[in-house]
Amino acid sequence: MFTGIVEEIGEIEAIKSKSEAMELAIKAETIIEDAHLGDSISINGVCLTITKIAGNILSFDVMPETYHATNLNELTKGSKVNLERAMAADGRFGGHLVSGHIDGMGRIVSKNRRSNAVYYEIELSDDLIGYFVYKGSVGVDGTSLTVFGVDENTITISLIPHTMEQTVLGEKDAGDSVNIECDMISKYVAHFLSGQTTQKKSSSLTKAFLDEHGFGGK
Repeated sequence: MFTGIVEEIGEIEAIKSKSEAMELAIKAETIIEDAHLGDSISINGVCLTITKIAGNILSFDVMPETYHATNLNELTKGSKVNLERAMAADGRFGGHLVSGHIDGMGRIVSKNRRSNAVYYEIELSDDLIGYFVYKGSVGVDGTSLTVFGVDENTITISLIPHTMEQTVLGEKDAGDSVNIECDMISKYVAHFLSGQTTQKKSSSLTKAFLDEHGFGGK
C-alpha cells in the first residue's frame, strides 16, 4: 500500500526486454537506504518487487500484464521515474490510499500555467472517466493529486511548484502518457452498486431457509 507521495526521482540504468516482459534496473538514492529483496516499490505508480540489489541499483521484473497495461514499456535508458516505498504502519498518511495497481493509461491533452500552478487536462477512456468526481483523488504516475475538473472524457489536475520539481510530471507535456489509478473507494462503491461480481452465484439465503430456521416474519 502506498500514499502517492513520491519520495524521489530515480533513473533507468538498464532495461532488458524479454518479448512481452522487461527487467528494469533503476538507480536510486533515498529508497535504497532500507531496501530489501522482496520489498514493494511504486515505480510511476506501478507496484513492483525488488528482485536484485547492487549498490544503489535496484532491479525489478515487469510481467506481460503490467507491460501492456502501463507506460513502463515506453521507458528507455536514462528515463526518470517516480519512486515511493510501501507505506510504513507508523508513518504519516500524506496522500490517499494507493494500491499500485494501475487501472489504465491517460494522455495529457493540454498543459497550462495559472499563477503558481500548472493545470494538466488528461484524456481518459470511457471505462475510467466514471470513477472521478470533482475534488476527488487520483494517482497519476504514482503521484497523489486532486481532481479539479471532470468533463465528458477528461479530468483536470493542478500541480504546485514543489510537485513539478519533485516528480516526473513536471517534465511531461501534451501528448505524453500517464499511468492512472482511480480512487480505491470509488472503485469498490461502483462495484457494489452495479451488483457485478466476477463469478455469479445464487444465494442460499432464501425466505424458505429463514422460515425453516425460525427467522420468518409473521
